[in-house]
Amino acid sequence: MSTLSAIYFYPVKSCGGIALQHAEIGPLGLALDRHWMVVDAQGSFLTQRSHPAMACIRPVLEGGALVLQAPGMSPLQLDARGEDGAVLTVQVWKSTLAALDQGTRAADWFSAYLGEAVRLVRFDPAVERLANSRWTGEYRAPTQFSDGYPLLVIGQSSLDDLNARLAAKGAPVLTMDRFRPNLVIDGLDAYEEDYIDTLSFGEGAQQVRLKLVKPCARCPVPGIDQASGLRDPQWPDEPLDTLATYRANPRVDGGLTFGQNAIVIAGVGGTLQAGQACEWEFNF
Repeated sequence: MSTLSAIYFYPVKSCGGIALQHAEIGPLGLALDRHWMVVDAQGSFLTQRSHPAMACIRPVLEGGALVLQAPGMSPLQLDARGEDGAVLTVQVWKSTLAALDQGTRAADWFSAYLGEAVRLVRFDPAVERLANSRWTGEYRAPTQFSDGYPLLVIGQSSLDDLNARLAAKGAPVLTMDRFRPNLVIDGLDAYEEDYIDTLSFGEGAQQVRLKLVKPCARCPVPGIDQASGLRDPQWPDEPLDTLATYRANPRVDGGLTFGQNAIVIAGVGGTLQAGQACEWEFNF
């Protein structure tokens, strides 16, 4: 029996995550996942790839407010429904889209913390940004400010296997937050998610069904400690060095893959619950 052992969402792209015990699935996946994003003066998105200190920005939802905390900063409280100002044109990889500026107060807070002029934007619900149809096929899969897909699924045993390989060479083991999943599945064999076509949660009319569509090619972000925003000076290139020995994937041009990007194909309005059983169908 496999179970959904953890649920996470990341309100501000590339900042800290929030663990959930239950979550409603909407057409965009988890409602506020990557709903806000930090952009530079040209409107290009910022992430931990270039600004690792973003890992230390911690979001909390308190009633109708999104509260952001960071080292050396007073908390920033925003209306979770948005504090919309001007429409800005922003860039997320190859996607150019309109977004809603969140005002001077948010811009000043993020600029002071990151040490450069940036702005915070919110995803405009009137905008449709679709995942790449090369991978989603017949399904139209909307997403917000994710790198490309609404959900990321990782099997716990995959991390356990990677950690065993790291420990064998004397490198420190890693926590799951390094890989920033939305859903963690317990009870699969290591990397078995690579071969799963669909995951199902619950029963009846609101059964949630996800299709795993694309291996997640990893960038250097998993090398950043999500508590400190720092890399291990003794092992600065882990876990990519270890992944390079066995996880190069020709389906994504030799990228080092860990986890599977997923889309929602049924069950919008249904609820996921940490600890609930899940079923799967293989893709062969």
